[in-house]
Amino acid sequence: MDEPTKQRLLLGREHYGRREFDEAEPLLREVLRVEDRLADVHNMLGVIGHNRGNLVQAAYHFERALALNPGYTEAGLNLAVTYNDQGKYEAARELYARLGDGAALPGSTGLDPFARGKIANMHGDVAQAYADAGLPVEAIVELRKAVALCPEFPDLRTRLGNLLHEAHDLDAARAQYEAVVTARPEYVPARLQLGVTLFAIGNVGAAEIAWKQVLDVDPDNVRARMYLRALDSQRSVLL
Repeated sequence: MDEPTKQRLLLGREHYGRREFDEAEPLLREVLRVEDRLADVHNMLGVIGHNRGNLVQAAYHFERALALNPGYTEAGLNLAVTYNDQGKYEAARELYARLGDGAALPGSTGLDPFARGKIANMHGDVAQAYADAGLPVEAIVELRKAVALCPEFPDLRTRLGNLLHEAHDLDAARAQYEAVVTARPEYVPARLQLGVTLFAIGNVGAAEIAWKQVLDVDPDNVRARMYLRALDSQRSVLL
């Protein structure tokens, strides 16, 4: 590999690591024009394609990464997620199974916590892209996948609860927030939103308790104080 290509690769990896995909992609593609046998470059381009919703491109690059390096667990996991998002459920199941028992990828360790977390966060990224595009139903589907993989991640559950609340599925939103505060009583965002959802359901007393519990953890929480002041002055209307 010549020196200019090495520099493009280094800079492309740096941009990718900072999730500056617009800057990373052209550099990585220039690298592939010179040297096509870099599995990690194909994996990075696959992640960029997946993040943009170009699942065909993403699958191509993940498949190429695995062809170059059959032991590339991360690319295998990324490909399984992409197959699932393409509706290729059987292919995704087969790949997950091979990843799980290590049969297809030498040296793989299956869906350990790190791998599960990575996939869950990928679903979270796709959910954000759908939400930004004004597609809340699709965003909810992606976050449900993320939560199924990592139910212990409070931020993913809270984001799912927020989308469910916005979709007026208040009971489902409440269930997500309650799951978070049961496991992580100190996680303020979920408890704050639990109060909002309880209020929307009509359970003003429980909402007030939730917001007071926020202040027990974070005495300076501006939103909790604002909501409680509003209850004191006008208990019939909050939002």
